Formats: sequence, C-alpha cells, structure tokens
Amino acid sequence: MPLSSARHREPPAAPLSFRDRQFLAREEAILDAANQLLAQRGFELMSMDDLAAAVGIAKGSLYKHFESKEQLAAASMTRLLRRIEAQLVQQDRKLSARSRLESLLRWTLRERAAGRMPLLPSTDQSVQQALMSNASYTAALSDAGNALAELVEDGMQAGELRQDLPAPVLLFTIYARSCDPSFDFLRASGEWSDEQVIEFMLATCFDGLARK
Repeated sequence: MPLSSARHREPPAAPLSFRDRQFLAREEAILDAANQLLAQRGFELMSMDDLAAAVGIAKGSLYKHFESKEQLAAASMTRLLRRIEAQLVQQDRKLSARSRLESLLRWTLRERAAGRMPLLPSTDQSVQQALMSNASYTAALSDAGNALAELVEDGMQAGELRQDLPAPVLLFTIYARSCDPSFDFLRASGEWSDEQVIEFMLATCFDGLARK
C-alpha cells in the first residue's frame, strides 16, 4: 500500500465501553416502547410514567436519554425515517419505481399493523416545534423525502404513475395512506386478514376507485 494511502486512512473507531453499550441498548428499548405507545394511544395520551413502566425503568432514567416527551417523539420519528431510508436502499434497483413505492408502503403498513409505527398529531405546535428544531429529524426527513420524491418523479416519467397531477400530490397521497385511519377500522372489523387490508390500501392508493 502506498505510504500516502496509509497516512490518510482513518483510524478504526474505539470500541464502546460496556456502560455505553448498555446506555444505547436501553435507549433502543425506550424507543421501541414509545413506538408501541404512540401507535396505540397517540402522543396526547402517552405519559412518561407509562413509558417508564413499559420499559421497566425508573421515570428519572428516561430523562437521562430524552429531556421531554416532545424530544422523545422527535427521536422516534427520526429512527422511523432512517428505517424507511434503509428500506429504499435495500430494494432491488431493477424494480420499477411504482413497484418500489408499493413495496415501501406495504412494509410501512406491516409495521403499523405490528404496532411499531409512531403516529404524531400534525396540529400540535409543541410537537411540530420539537420536530423542526431537531437537526437529526430534519436531516432524516430531507433524506427520506428526497429519495421518495425521486422515485415518484421516476414513476411519472416512466408512465407508471399519473402525469396529470403535481408530483407532491402523489407523494403526499402515498404518505397519507400510510397513516390513514381507515386501515384501523378495516382491521378492527375482523372480516379480512391484515395482509388483505394492506393490499386493499395499496390498491386504492395506486389504482384508485374508478372502474377499469
């Protein structure tokens, strides 16, 4: 190896201490529990006391990781956005843009059915302020949003998606389907399996309601 290459190679990262690994593992457990509670009860009804009980730690320990419920929500949404981005990266690039968008929505709805999809109020100013003032969240939102917008535009150019509507309309329609309350009502009816309901949601999103 040339000396210049060796000289500029980044040194390996120091391994985390046992205490640091414990801290990170507990933080992941907190976010897992928060996702479940946010999915089941929503932001307003989720309390830090309930969250501490779900994780099995003292309430004071929560605040060593997150200073407020709003900050916790921002961290939860940041992790979700990074997981969405990871799903896009893992997809087969040979698939069509529409197929990739359908696959992502299917994954999102499966996560929601499993209770791992945090849902936040869009009109709560404290929540929105916490989200938009969190650099990690805004970066993740930009990265995931740009990747999805690119897929939508690719689908439009390929004639796989409607071209008579602006790209943002299509993008937000797909997003809205992922948190559509009708998904819960259809599941609660017990008439169809979760997979059937998921396919119903995809069909109405990508094929519409008009008779073919």
